[in-house]
Amino acid sequence: MSIVTVQLGQCGNQIGHEVFNAICSDVHGTHGLCSKKENESYHDACKERFFCEEESEVPVARAVLVDMEPKVIGQTLSMAARSGYWKYGDQSHFCQKQGSGNNWANGYSVHGPRHKEVIMNLVQKEAEKCDRLGGFFTIMSMAGGTGSGLGAYVTQCLRDAFPTSFILNHVIWPYGTGEIIVQNYNSVLTLSHLYQSSDALLVHENDVIHKICAQLMNIKQISFRDVNQVIAHQLGSVFQPTYTAECGLHYSRNPLGDLMETLVPHPEFKMLGLRNIPQMPENSLAYSTFSWPGLIKHLRQMLIANAKMEEGIDWQVRPPRLGSSIPSSHSTNKPLQFNTSIANLVILRGKDMHSVDLGSFRDPSLYTSWLNPQDAFNTWKTPRAFNKYEKSASLVSNSQFLLKPLDNVVGKAWNMFASKAYIHQYTKFGIEEEDFLDSFTALEQVISSYTIL
Repeated sequence: MSIVTVQLGQCGNQIGHEVFNAICSDVHGTHGLCSKKENESYHDACKERFFCEEESEVPVARAVLVDMEPKVIGQTLSMAARSGYWKYGDQSHFCQKQGSGNNWANGYSVHGPRHKEVIMNLVQKEAEKCDRLGGFFTIMSMAGGTGSGLGAYVTQCLRDAFPTSFILNHVIWPYGTGEIIVQNYNSVLTLSHLYQSSDALLVHENDVIHKICAQLMNIKQISFRDVNQVIAHQLGSVFQPTYTAECGLHYSRNPLGDLMETLVPHPEFKMLGLRNIPQMPENSLAYSTFSWPGLIKHLRQMLIANAKMEEGIDWQVRPPRLGSSIPSSHSTNKPLQFNTSIANLVILRGKDMHSVDLGSFRDPSLYTSWLNPQDAFNTWKTPRAFNKYEKSASLVSNSQFLLKPLDNVVGKAWNMFASKAYIHQYTKFGIEEEDFLDSFTALEQVISSYTIL
């Protein structure tokens, strides 16, 4: 089944381009770690999923590019065409001459309705090119105006136009130090609206990826492109073809459906986080060896200690013994910073992956009590290595990982709202105080639900 990617705003278009680049680089890389037949079936599954073979000599990305300014889309289209490996469709983009001014309301209430017909026609054409449509993967930022406001509007339109298709929103969480004065307002409005129309939200935090670039990739002058390439590598590690338990010896047909079935058992819990190990500069790979037990041990501890990368993990955090009570923050004991999960998915790629023992992820104490641990944990695998890593493991988790950042964003937005700061910039585009209050209420409910897991 095919995935149609919808790239929204500057951030969404730049990341989308890097995602297709990472996928192509993986497909065209030389991998002597699996049979020729295995490599061919992997190649075919990837092509069907992300590209369509038109009359052109190179595969064409199944993507729609949307921005309210032309500059980034122009750059994105030409960079893809220059790669020689793939390109975007000639008629698959839409842009205007005027942006959203970092104002969510402008993107949602003005640009969205005004350009709905053109954008949805582009999406419809892409969907019709698919033999079988698996769903939509949108890429967007939360902080600005177009990606967030127009992105939330387009997601609602997708839900209305394709009620039975899966929608996964990939959302970039803004830097905590602040890129835009109203980023917390934009974030609260984006998340609350996406929660109504999306099947799941896959979140990357800019601060975390920046740290990975600095500490793991050893990049001295970190650019947005460096950050986007790390994000793209992590996304590729999830969405490139794998075998699931249900599919047996055939590559999974519907990755979005499999992801939802595995990780989103209840509509109240839609926040997904992603960790991928190892990650390092390409020139260090030749001097590094990895064992599966070591990778799995690190990945599990990253999960329970809520560490975002394999350096600096707190190894003191342990799962609570079943039946024992966790000290509350009001007790004299220091509270356990344990990250409780609803569901986890581990994806293994590379050599000897069939021999890996994943029993430690089936420990019932990692999970909420209302779901059977057998249903809460799943594995996808392939002997095909990913992007030059002989062995690599990814973890997609529906857990409490975002509680602190979410609470933080809602708190900062509420403080601004209480003093009526910048509200007039939203009301002039039709977003009233009542809309803000509805959004705060919706996210307070999400925070509450995840807190009591």
